[in-house]
Amino acid sequence: MTGTAAIVGGGHADWGKREATWKDLAQEAGKAAFDDVDGVTPDDVEGLFVGAVQPERFAFQSHVAPLAAELLGIDVTKMISRTELACASGQAALRYAWLAIASGQLDTALVLGVEKMNLGDDYVEETQSGMTNVLDREFDGVNGLNAPSFFSMFAQRHMHEYGTTREQLAAVSAKNKRHAANNPYAQFQQEVSVDDVLESYPVAPPLCLLDCSGITDGAAALVLMSEQKAREVTDTAAYVTGSGQSCMASNSINNLPSMSAWPQATVAAEEAYEQAGIDDPVKELDVAEIHDCFSISEIIEYEDLGWVEKGEGGQFVEDGRSELDGDIAVNPRGGLLGCGHPLGATGVSQALEVYKQFTGEVESARQVPDSPETGLIHNLSGSGSVHSVMTLARDPQ
Repeated sequence: MTGTAAIVGGGHADWGKREATWKDLAQEAGKAAFDDVDGVTPDDVEGLFVGAVQPERFAFQSHVAPLAAELLGIDVTKMISRTELACASGQAALRYAWLAIASGQLDTALVLGVEKMNLGDDYVEETQSGMTNVLDREFDGVNGLNAPSFFSMFAQRHMHEYGTTREQLAAVSAKNKRHAANNPYAQFQQEVSVDDVLESYPVAPPLCLLDCSGITDGAAALVLMSEQKAREVTDTAAYVTGSGQSCMASNSINNLPSMSAWPQATVAAEEAYEQAGIDDPVKELDVAEIHDCFSISEIIEYEDLGWVEKGEGGQFVEDGRSELDGDIAVNPRGGLLGCGHPLGATGVSQALEVYKQFTGEVESARQVPDSPETGLIHNLSGSGSVHSVMTLARDPQ
């Protein structure tokens, strides 16, 4: 490769239960991204990468990358693609844009993540049924393994093996929803206490309603440039310094290597850390956006991303080490628990948050102190069989 790539700006649509269509969401986020970067217009975009999981099912539309180009007025001259990797689709789009720019194929790209998931109150069952498509529908889906029941088994096993407590799970949700209360794009903008989480409606024990991320309509977009181009438009960018992915041939639940760990996350993280020159992530990472689709997920990720020993994730959150002023500020935008989880848009939003933390353009109540300079984003997808990790920094290596 000939270089790296830098995030120089981006934008959001509002996230939540929206009357907006897939097209509306794509246009909102795309316009916000161009409005955010002075001197960059749709005419400058050479490559477009769209993360979208199930537009065929939720919006009855395929071939969405050319559709998005038309909606945003982009005449793509070099590269266009839609990425589908379940909950990591947005990060996959970002990864491919980075690789295209780093290899010298492009100078400027737009990364867009879009998901329209709410089909109306009469179609909730349709949405839930559609979500089982990211598992092995023929085997796991017909046995009731939608997301809450699947992650409840991980929570039960982790609690059994390591003594993780219900209060520690609830602490993850309370922290992230507190951050989301100060994020104008989040679906859930209300603080909750640990007791509120514990007392919320039981969904799949030990997980209650407030342990679960939402069904969300939303979109986010990023403008990426080569290092030379980035320096022409901004003094503060988020440069991609490392990226790793791992899948251990375990899409079905019966083939997963563990029910309390994700060794795939460890492999992906170690690959990203090596590329970025990170030896001690707890000391060298300032901010991280990780995949808290359920409260147990964040606890396991503390461990498998190499921040603490196995079984110590619950204590990590209980001790405040993932607070804004902790060892690593985790999910300052509110995470999936606070922002919601429009599948194809989540990874894009995570990267945008790290960029905005670098530039200091987030609300003061959730700004990571001391001018953060390094960050990480993480997504799991499907049955947790695939994990994707990317590291970012204010200065390229």
